[in-house]
Amino acid sequence: MSRPIARVLMLLELLQSGGLRTVAELAARLEVDERTVRRYADHLLDLDVPVESVRGRHGGYRLASGYRMPPLMLSDDEALAVLLGLIAGRRAGLMTATGSASETAAAKIRRVLPERLGHRLDAVLASLAFTSPPSAPSAPDTAVLLAIADAVRHHRPVSIRYTAADGRRSERTLHPYGLVAHAGRWYVTGGDPAIGEDRTFRLDRMAEARTLPGTFDPPDGFDPARRVLAAMASAPYRHEVTVRVRGTAEHVRTRLPAGVAIVEELASGGSPDAETERWSRVEMRVDRLDWLPAALASLDRPFTIERPEELRGLVTRFAERLAESARQEGPPEAP
Repeated sequence: MSRPIARVLMLLELLQSGGLRTVAELAARLEVDERTVRRYADHLLDLDVPVESVRGRHGGYRLASGYRMPPLMLSDDEALAVLLGLIAGRRAGLMTATGSASETAAAKIRRVLPERLGHRLDAVLASLAFTSPPSAPSAPDTAVLLAIADAVRHHRPVSIRYTAADGRRSERTLHPYGLVAHAGRWYVTGGDPAIGEDRTFRLDRMAEARTLPGTFDPPDGFDPARRVLAAMASAPYRHEVTVRVRGTAEHVRTRLPAGVAIVEELASGGSPDAETERWSRVEMRVDRLDWLPAALASLDRPFTIERPEELRGLVTRFAERLAESARQEGPPEAP
């Protein structure tokens, strides 16, 4: 590569790092005079790279938004970060319906990597192990995701076409407060003006999201992530469970996180030893009860069961099995 071309590409890399760069600064970095910097900027403009000239005492050059993406210059660390991010995002399920875009983007970057850097990436991927299985694909449509995100940012209402878990289809208006990524899925939470309540929807179940005229004011202090987790914990299931645990809400959530249980710390009642006497009320909605005895035992705190009655028997039998195993001094004899 001739030296002028190499310096033009270096100029592009400097501009892509963001912000306004003065001509004097660019000249010093490229080891050329200021007139040459202006000529290199003209070369980029000839290639349809959106270089913007800013006049004045503190003027210089910066990249503006263009109608197409210019050639992208990445350092070694940046290239590795992008590729690993694409791999992690695809494995976590946080991709759009055009999931192949992540694969083609990774392939393009991988194809132009220097050989030495490609070997480093291969070494990382060959030695990398994941502690959880890949998430099942439930990617939203790209147009839906972008429309919802824009509406959240500008407080615009949207009209959505939605298919519920039971197959029912509906069209409704939503005031979106925030996007949440959880367990490989995208969610939007916001207000439903038709019923006057907050709702949570999965983006992969939306066939369309269309921005409507007007604006709305989101509630102060609203936490979209907490709202989504609370919606999951309170969703209708086969069993409704209520337990009181002698411990703080913070301790209970170490074993029963927000996506599983709603935890409310109760007033201590002015006890002189309020920290150890503090109780929390735990509410859960679950399809199965068989895992709850072990979860409650892992809290290592006294608890009382309010409902359902069936859970008492399960906890009793679980305790009996533990006691029987504790009395065993060796493996049971073979028949």
